[in-house]
Amino acid sequence: MPKQEITVAHSPDSDDAFMFYALATRKVQSPRLDFRHHLSDIETLNRQALEGRWDVTAISFHAFPYVAERYLLMPCGGSLGDGYGPLVVSTQALAPDQLRGKTIAVPGTLTTAYLVMKIYEPEFQPVVVPFDQIMKAVKEKRVDAGLLIHEGQLTFQNDGLHSVVDLGRWWQDRFGLPLPLGANAIRKDIAQPVRDEATDLLRNSIRYALEHRQEAMTYALQFARDMETALADRFVGMYVNDYSLDYGPQGRRAIETLLRLGYEKGVITVKPTEEIL
Repeated sequence: MPKQEITVAHSPDSDDAFMFYALATRKVQSPRLDFRHHLSDIETLNRQALEGRWDVTAISFHAFPYVAERYLLMPCGGSLGDGYGPLVVSTQALAPDQLRGKTIAVPGTLTTAYLVMKIYEPEFQPVVVPFDQIMKAVKEKRVDAGLLIHEGQLTFQNDGLHSVVDLGRWWQDRFGLPLPLGANAIRKDIAQPVRDEATDLLRNSIRYALEHRQEAMTYALQFARDMETALADRFVGMYVNDYSLDYGPQGRRAIETLLRLGYEKGVITVKPTEEIL
């Protein structure tokens, strides 16, 4: 019998590439399912999820309440920052309380980074800039500060920029929880046995990468935007961890806290329902 095709969308970043390595290279495969991969930046994927475009998609936790009628959160494949997360940087040393009223480049208004920034400091002026152009916008002083996601969190000092606040560290200090950033979601209209198998295969892909780290990192380095191997490995290690295999009780509490706060603060306008497959 022909295999059922499952479309899978994720970002072209080293941490996602690491997690999907075994699926993309067929180190992990199924006699029943065939995965077709699509790569795009996370804000584009958030917008496409609103249309239900992909069977399985990476998504910001911030965006999930808006697609919960179509998608379920998968219990694996997520990225949680355990004491670190999106970073606000500027060309000059600023105190965190000086961010009020400032123009801040953000990687998209459906990203979790934007949500946490609004929880941290509601009074700022967001300027949407592609995530890989934010440091350039800050250096050229087109904005007062920039909100970095992905590898820029580790390389900003090379561009002479100053850290203002690490939102993941602030979140942990404030709530004692990891910061949920990105997740994977699967369409509800896919039959449950297929959803279950797709979830198992994704978890097995992550486990394979963790157990065969060197070969998975060699693959992921293609997506690391010219980072040195050691730095890329450090970045992957930050966001592919035990929470990526399963959120567990602590991760679920973190997700519930994030979405509840976002709704209470008026950033999320749809009441969240935490649904994990």
